[in-house]
Amino acid sequence: MKSQIVKVLGGLLLALGGGVHAQDIDGQNGLLNVTGSMHETPCNLEMASQHQTIDLGVVSASQLQRPGDQAPARLFQLRFTDCQRTAGSIRSERTGNLTWSAYQPVLSVAFIAPADANDPRLVKVQGITGMGLRLTDALGRDVQLGSRGEPLFLTLGSNTQTWSVRPTRTLAPLTSGVFRAVVDFRLNYE
Repeated sequence: MKSQIVKVLGGLLLALGGGVHAQDIDGQNGLLNVTGSMHETPCNLEMASQHQTIDLGVVSASQLQRPGDQAPARLFQLRFTDCQRTAGSIRSERTGNLTWSAYQPVLSVAFIAPADANDPRLVKVQGITGMGLRLTDALGRDVQLGSRGEPLFLTLGSNTQTWSVRPTRTLAPLTSGVFRAVVDFRLNYE
């Protein structure tokens, strides 16, 4: 049995590598490393959704005169493909209610980022002071940074979920300049 495994593995190496030669010539051979991972999830996140840039453009200081003032929001989406018919359920961290379906995947998304020092509901920006970023879901509910969002049903096949990001004035003195923030997100299926 052991010798059969060695012969099979040797045959696979010859088939994949085109043979092993005793005298390889420099520049005539190479190595291809193949990696990956296997996950069992009800849906796949599209590659374009994994790394996004949201350009808020020029935010006018006149829109953010007082704490709580907000500039126009920009929408962003996560797109899912190959959603399979499967049972799903997630308990809401906010209400404790159970959301479930016998036939649809159920998902929650957690957004993780440093919080603004003056308003922990907002994402901290780098480069300026006096402004943070408010994340909201499609129903206008604030995203609680670091916590799972409300459960979402995903339809079979392809699916798109939408959130928004909105510049919001904080209590700190407002300064001008280029700003940026990085927000990670994690998908949760149960």
